[in-house]
Amino acid sequence: MKLKVCIAGATGWVGKPLCLAVAEANDLSLAGAVSRTHKGRNLGDLFGVFNLDLTVSGSVAEALDVPADVLVDYTKADVVKANVMTAIRRGVHVVIGSSGLTDEDFAEINQAALEHKVGVIAAGNFAITAVLLQRFACEAAKYLSHWEIIDYASDAKQDAPSGTTRELAFRLSQVKRPSVTHPVEETLGEKDSRGTNLNGIQVHSLRLPGYVISVEAIFGAKDERLSIRHDAGSGAEPYIQGTLLAIRKVRDRVGLIRGLDKVME
Repeated sequence: MKLKVCIAGATGWVGKPLCLAVAEANDLSLAGAVSRTHKGRNLGDLFGVFNLDLTVSGSVAEALDVPADVLVDYTKADVVKANVMTAIRRGVHVVIGSSGLTDEDFAEINQAALEHKVGVIAAGNFAITAVLLQRFACEAAKYLSHWEIIDYASDAKQDAPSGTTRELAFRLSQVKRPSVTHPVEETLGEKDSRGTNLNGIQVHSLRLPGYVISVEAIFGAKDERLSIRHDAGSGAEPYIQGTLLAIRKVRDRVGLIRGLDKVME
């Protein structure tokens, strides 16, 4: 039996190619599509294809009136948490591709998922190079004492730091907290110039034209330094295969899983 998938943010940058990929998969079926700006439209007409005879819903609650096994959320920071909680309360598994959630949000989501016995996978970034960045950075943190993170994104991105950066900071904090030679609160001059503290790590967010999503973990030691960086291009293809993997894996989980590498074979 095919796994029924509902996609929120269906007409967006990742949502559109993801809808097409789900529709083409032998083991998946597209059961719902959510887009506030295209509510009531036919998805096939919007995409210019003939094999997607599906009416776009204006909300996740409306879309899930049609049974679904997994909700994939590629929306925006201001709605993602509400979408996720709506799905969990209906007993639907969730894959989170949107950014903007805090550690406190994830704790609440995990508790709800445990109570309703569903799985949630949140990766911050489903591209394989982003997964490798996390893995390599966590390995470096075992041996080096000082590091900070630079978060790059388009000037149009409203939330900061990005979900990719938040996830990296969380994963690094599970290894250990970095050492600090001179406390930020004792900075001479503008303390804000030292960035924000996320999970005990200084993070600096840039929002400039020309970037999509990039994140750089910079490690420093006496007379040497190490930089590990992920850069996303303008296309959505790197995110599709990782998201499809999460869709196929999430129904075998209960509670929240943070990091795509935790479900990779």
